Amino acid sequence: MLKTLKRAALAAMLAGTALPAAAAEYTLRATANSNEADEDYDGLVIFKNHVEAASNGAIEVELFIGTQLCSNGAECLQGVADGSIDIFVSTSGGAAGIFPYVQVLDLPYLMSDDRIAEKVLSDGEFTRQMRHMALEDSGGTIRLMTIGNTGGWRNFANTQKRIETPADLKGMKIRTVVADLPQELVKAVGAAPTPIPWPELFTSLQTGVVDGTKNGITDIMNMKFPDAGLKYVTLDGHAYMGALWWMSEASFKGLPSELRRVVVDGFYALQQATFASPKRKSIEAYEQFVADGGDLYVPTPEQKNEFRKAADPVYEWFRANVTRGDEIFDAFGTAVEKAQAEVNAERAIELE
Repeated sequence: MLKTLKRAALAAMLAGTALPAAAAEYTLRATANSNEADEDYDGLVIFKNHVEAASNGAIEVELFIGTQLCSNGAECLQGVADGSIDIFVSTSGGAAGIFPYVQVLDLPYLMSDDRIAEKVLSDGEFTRQMRHMALEDSGGTIRLMTIGNTGGWRNFANTQKRIETPADLKGMKIRTVVADLPQELVKAVGAAPTPIPWPELFTSLQTGVVDGTKNGITDIMNMKFPDAGLKYVTLDGHAYMGALWWMSEASFKGLPSELRRVVVDGFYALQQATFASPKRKSIEAYEQFVADGGDLYVPTPEQKNEFRKAADPVYEWFRANVTRGDEIFDAFGTAVEKAQAEVNAERAIELE
């Protein structure tokens, strides 16, 4: 009993003399129009933990998942521009209304696999050019911090039949976002682009308003599209699902230099997490799709080349119709060529 009383007295004394936690000097409000099952959320959790720990509590990161702060890309980016939102993640389609050239990430079949895509986006040179362009076009208010991934690769999926070549898509109604480039791709392969809001896609597949869509497998399974009749997925991998991470330039430059470094390192950690997360999640998603009776088809190299050739008109359309399209297309092409050369050299060493 005496020992118990002594322990209780010691605990009370320590509790009474404990120092209160220091309040953060800076607060960053970060939002993603997604949910906690999404790669964007995984990245934000990594970012928050890194920044708060590495800053010794000087920075607090508040997460707002969903539409608490804003409901779409244009509205959220306006919030970043005026400083009411510090950090926001968008797809290229979500930012294309303000920065049309970010659609370069959706140009089909330019990056062959994860290794190339991650090399291109981690190298920094391409991202740096897009950052400068966005700062110029936003009047110095919106800064691109990094580009990660949100959902793996986009593939053609449908309710009707197996797709082996572009000819199999002819006449199909394929759901796209409102952005122009995905619609141009669907036209190039002979299908009919049908813009449908994301929340309406399940019903549209179920009722035949559209025959198919262009999505990653995790989105397909998370949204239960097989229950709406989607049974065929062709792994053509036409686009890497890039996630653009934006930050208020005023918020970033308002931090002391040592804390800006912490934030930059935090975005690197976030990027690496979003590269890894879709790969892990897609394993179970593919297995479940097949177990539920789905048909998963991998095109042969010859068939993949047919898709690539069919997409040629999209590149010319991009150069001719997208503001600053030539500039960013050339930068992207250079980055891909450099990445391919580096990966080939690395593979040669690994194969020795």
